[in-house]
Amino acid sequence: MFRPTPAPAPRRAALLLAAALAAALLAPRAALAQAARYALDPVHTRVMFELSHAGYSQAIGTVSGSTGTLVFDPDDWSSARVAVSVPIAKLDLGDAAWNRAALGRGLLDGAHHPVATFVSTRVEPVDATHARVAGVLTLRGIAREIVLDVAFNQLRRYPLPPFRRTAGFSATATLSRAAFGADAWSSLIGDEVALRIEAEAQRTGGDPEDPLQEPATP
Repeated sequence: MFRPTPAPAPRRAALLLAAALAAALLAPRAALAQAARYALDPVHTRVMFELSHAGYSQAIGTVSGSTGTLVFDPDDWSSARVAVSVPIAKLDLGDAAWNRAALGRGLLDGAHHPVATFVSTRVEPVDATHARVAGVLTLRGIAREIVLDVAFNQLRRYPLPPFRRTAGFSATATLSRAAFGADAWSSLIGDEVALRIEAEAQRTGGDPEDPLQEPATP
């Protein structure tokens, strides 16, 4: 029986190296091909924050209307990217006077910095539904890195028209307000701010797996 002569060892090593390089080059492209682009739903995305009110209670406020984009593959968290704009000027502490004070120059300075932004820089998967997302938060014109602990809730077709695939997430983080220059009233307001974020994002393009989905409106 005829048997092919095996390639010389150096040649076999070269072929193996070439195959490994090809796999390394193609793998990121394959992973990227699986990642889909989503747009944050400002109606169902909300940032909640709380901080100490002179030790008596935790003052709670919310900001609605955040917008942004998400690139996400539920099977590969490490490829995820997110960029978000938070309309600080829409802050609500449940009282008009409190809102004006919080947006004052010594705190959030909403007149000069009405929008905060967060842009992810790296994602560290924890398990299939959790990850730590590090990124740069720019607040009051000051940029600092923060880390969000993110839980992936689900990804499925939304049950109402236009039936777009929707991803849902919950996230938490803590930050120092003084680190962003919002250091007024330190004897009355705590420095540590706890953040809770509830977010929904809708697929922005057609989904071949979902024939009922319609393209996003420009």
